[in-house]
Amino acid sequence: MLAEAQWRPEESEDYETTISGLTPETTYSVTVAAYTTKGDGARSKPKIVTTTGAVFAKNFRVAAAMKTSVLLSWEVPDSYKSAVPFKILYNGQSVEVDGHSMRKLIADLQPNTEYSFVLMNRGSSAGGLQHLVSIRTAPDLLPHKPLPASAYIEDGRFDLSMPHVQDPSLVRWFYIVVVPIDRVGGSMLTPRWSTPEELELDELLEAIEQGGEEQRRRRRQAERLKPYVAAQLDVLPETFTLGDKKNYRGFYNRPLSPDLSYQCFVLASLKEPMDQKRYASSPYSDEIVVQVTPAQQQEEPEMLWVTGPVLAVILIILIVIAILLFKRKRTHSPSSKDEQSIGLKDSLLAHSSDPVEMRRLNYQTPGSSVPSCPNTSSMRDHPPIPITDLADNIERLKANDGLKFSQEYESIDPGQQFTWENSNLEVNKPKNRYANVIAYDHSRVILTSIDGVPGSDYINANYIDGYRKQNAYIATQGPLPETMGDFWRMVWEQRTATVVMMTRLEEKSRVKCDQYWPARGTETCGLIQVTLLDTVELATYTVRTFALHKSGSSEKRELRQFQFMAWPDHGVPEYPTPILAFLRRVKACNPLDAGPMVVHCSAGVGRTGCFIVIDAMLERMKHEKTVDIYGHVTCMRSQRNYMVQTEDQYVFIHEALLEAATCGHTEVPARNLYAHIQKLGQVPPGESVTAMELEFKLLASSKAHTSRFIRANLPCNKFKNRLVNIMPYELTRVCLQPIRGVEGSDYINASFLDGYRQQKAYIATQGPLAESTEDFWRMLWEHNSTIIVMLTKLREMGREKCHQYWPAERSARYQYFVVDPMAEYNMPQYILREFKVTDARDGQSRTIRQFQFTDWPEQGVPKTGEGFIDFIGQVHKTKEQFGQDGPITVHCSAGVGRTGVFITLSIVLERMRYEGVVDMFQTVKTLRTQRPAMVQTEDQYQLCYRAALEYLGSFDHYAT
Repeated sequence: MLAEAQWRPEESEDYETTISGLTPETTYSVTVAAYTTKGDGARSKPKIVTTTGAVFAKNFRVAAAMKTSVLLSWEVPDSYKSAVPFKILYNGQSVEVDGHSMRKLIADLQPNTEYSFVLMNRGSSAGGLQHLVSIRTAPDLLPHKPLPASAYIEDGRFDLSMPHVQDPSLVRWFYIVVVPIDRVGGSMLTPRWSTPEELELDELLEAIEQGGEEQRRRRRQAERLKPYVAAQLDVLPETFTLGDKKNYRGFYNRPLSPDLSYQCFVLASLKEPMDQKRYASSPYSDEIVVQVTPAQQQEEPEMLWVTGPVLAVILIILIVIAILLFKRKRTHSPSSKDEQSIGLKDSLLAHSSDPVEMRRLNYQTPGSSVPSCPNTSSMRDHPPIPITDLADNIERLKANDGLKFSQEYESIDPGQQFTWENSNLEVNKPKNRYANVIAYDHSRVILTSIDGVPGSDYINANYIDGYRKQNAYIATQGPLPETMGDFWRMVWEQRTATVVMMTRLEEKSRVKCDQYWPARGTETCGLIQVTLLDTVELATYTVRTFALHKSGSSEKRELRQFQFMAWPDHGVPEYPTPILAFLRRVKACNPLDAGPMVVHCSAGVGRTGCFIVIDAMLERMKHEKTVDIYGHVTCMRSQRNYMVQTEDQYVFIHEALLEAATCGHTEVPARNLYAHIQKLGQVPPGESVTAMELEFKLLASSKAHTSRFIRANLPCNKFKNRLVNIMPYELTRVCLQPIRGVEGSDYINASFLDGYRQQKAYIATQGPLAESTEDFWRMLWEHNSTIIVMLTKLREMGREKCHQYWPAERSARYQYFVVDPMAEYNMPQYILREFKVTDARDGQSRTIRQFQFTDWPEQGVPKTGEGFIDFIGQVHKTKEQFGQDGPITVHCSAGVGRTGVFITLSIVLERMRYEGVVDMFQTVKTLRTQRPAMVQTEDQYQLCYRAALEYLGSFDHYAT
C-alpha cells in the first residue's frame, strides 16, 4: 500500500492531482477523502486503475524503403527491461521481433504502394503501446539487371552495361553496389540475400551517409564478404568498370579478388525530403567469376573462320523461306473486306500509344462474324471524323428528326459481356447505389484490403482510358453514407488530385449523392482526415479545396473538387458553353503528375461519361484534328456499363465538340491582353476583314429557333415587346406571378442572366413601355431586385427609348405598389435616385436605388471605358453595402446592347481579378445563350475589350 498523497486545492474548481512514483503495468485501488481541521471525512468508493507500461521503444522510423522491402528501426530505452517480443503489424500481417532487436526488414511488398507499420509491445495488459509510421515503397525504376559488357576480367576489372532508368528525374544519386560471394571447390555458394531487396541496408546506408571516407578501403580484408558501395554517380553511364581502383565521391572501387565471385546491382537514391529515404534497386547481375584467360583473346579471330560461313548459310536459308512465304501469301490474297480490315489495323497501329485505339484493334462484339477480328461491322462503319467534317456529319445525323443519330447510338455495343462478380457479392451489394450499375471485374478499382473486413477491397468504380493515356479517369457513383470512407481511401491510394462532381446532392427532391465532404472544418472518413480549406462558388460550378491526411502518415495532400451545378434535372444542358468553360478550368488545375481524375455523378455513367468523352476528344482534337466519339463511347462501355446513358447525352457530346471546334480557344492570360487586342486588329492572311470582326461575326453564327420564344410570341404579349426581334427565351425569362383572369399576366420582356459568381445575378430587360410599367415594378418586388441600372436617356435621336417609369416629385401608385421618391444625387457621370416602395396589400416597404448612366453618347459608344468601369464598380459596391440578395436589374432601350456591355464587363472584370484571365468571346457567347443579341454591335464588342485593357492598366502586377 502506498502512502497517502495530500494536496490543497487553490481554487474550488481544482479537483485534480498527479500521483507519481507508481510501478508500470500495475493495478491500484484509489480512494479520495476530504481533510479539514476537525479531521478527515468519509472515503469515496475505490477506483480501480492500471498504470500503462514503460516506454518500450522510441524513435520508431523507416530507415530505408526499397521497391519491395522496408527497413524499420527504433531505439529501446535503458529503462525497458522486458524480454517480451515486439510485434509489427502491416497490411493485415503480423511479424514478431525479438524484444532486444532494434531493426527489422519487411520484405515481399508491392512497388510504389503506401504502407503503414505499427510497432506494438504485446506485454501490456491494455493491449500494448503502439508506434506508427507510414511510407510509400519506391517505384520500379530499374526493372533490368546490369549485363556483362566484356567476356573476361583483366587485372581485377570487369565492364558492365548499366540498366535503363525508367525516370531519371526522380533520382538524386546512383550507387554501384557489389556483393562478394565465397567460392568452395570452384562452385559459388548460395548468396545470403536472394535479391537486393533482402539486403540489410544498415552498413550500406551508413557508408552512404558518411560519404565512404578514403580510409575505409584499407580495412576491407576483414569484411571482404560484406556488400560494399563501389561508386556514387549523379548520372548512370552506359557502361561501368568494376575494380578500376578509382575513387567515386569518396567510395573506393576496389579490384575484384580472384578467389571470389561477385554479383552487382544499381541502387538509386530518390529525391525525397530529408526525413525520407527511398531507394530503387535493379535486380542482381549474373555471377561475375574472376578467371583471367587471355588465351580466349587469341582464339577469337580464329573463331571467325568458323562462325562466318555458318552465319552466311543461315542467312541464305532465311531469305529463301521469306520468298516462299511471300509467294504463298500472293496466291491466297484476302477479300476486299479483309483488306479494309487490315488497312484499318495498320492505320490504328500508327496510334498504338492510344489505349482506345488499341482496344479498337482487339475489341470483339458478341455478333462479330469472325471471332478473331475486331468489331469490324460497327467500328469500320464509324471511323474517326475530321474536325472539318464534323458540322456536316452532325447535320446528316440530325436529318429526319434525328433518325440516324438514334440508329448510330443504338448500334453502340452495350458491352455487358464482361463479369461483375465482385459487385454481386452479398457483402458488396449494399455498396452499390443502383442495383443495375455495377463495376466490371477486369477494370474495377481495387482498394487495399483491410485485415478481417470482407469486401474491403471493393468500391463501385472503374478505370477509364483517356486519349493516349490508360486509366486517365476513374468513373464512380456518388458516394453513399457507408462508402464515404472507401471513396476517400480510393482518392488517397490512387494519388488523385482532382474530383469532378457532375450532380447536385438533390435533384427533383431525390438524393442523388450524399455529401461526402465536411461543410466546414475537419471530418474523418475512415482512415482519411478531410479538411475544407476553401470554397469558391461561381455561377455554374463550385470549387472546393481540401487538405487530406491519412491516419498514421506524415504526408499531407491537397485536393480540389469541381462541382458542376448547371446540368438540368431533365435531359442535357441547352447549350454546351458552360460545360466547356468548366472543363477547361478543371483541366488547367489538374497537376500533370497527378493520379487518375475521379469523375462521378449519381450512378457514375451518364453525365460522367459525357464529361470524360468531351475531355478526351478535346485532347484528341489538339493532336489529330479528328474526333472519335463512337469509338470512345464503345471502348468506355468495355470498362464500365451504361457509359453515356442516353441518346440526348450522345447528341450533346457532338454539339459540345462542334462548338469547341468552331469557336476555338479564346481565353488569354490577362497579362497578354494587349498583344491579343493588337492581333485582333489585324487582317488575317486570306481574309478581307480584321480578326476582331471575324470573332464578332462568329458570335452571330448560331440563330435561335422561334420555338424558343413561346410566351413572348403569344398575341396577348406581343404588344409588350419594344422591338419585335428582341424577346426573352422561354427557359430564362423572368416569370411574374399570374393574376387570375388576366391572360399573359406572367409575362414581361426580361431575362435572368448569370454573373461570375452567382446564378441569376442580373435581370436584363427592355426600357419599360407605358403599358408595362406596372409589370416592371411588380417584377422588382417579386424578385427582390433593389438596384436598377439605366443606360439610356428617356429620348435619344428624337425617339423614345424608355418610358419614365418613376415619379419625379411626389409618390405614385403602380397597381399594388406605391413608389415615393426620397432623394436624387447628380454625379458627374450618373444620377442616383432613391425610392421607397410600399406594397399596399400588406404595408411592407423597401428602398430601391436607380443608377442612370448619363455619359453614353446617343450614337456609337463612349471613347473610353474608364468612366463606365467606375460606374460598374459603384453599382456593385452599393449592392454589397446594402446586402440585398436579389438580382441587379439592368436596362437600356431594348435591353441587349448597352445592357450587354454592362453585364459582360461586370463578369470579365471580376474574373480578371480572381483568375487573371480574359475570355471576352465566351463571356458574350454565354450571355447570348440566356438573352439574344447581348452586346449588339461590333463597336460595343470592341468597347468591352478596350475597357478591360484600361481596367488592367490600373493594376501594377499585370504591367508588362
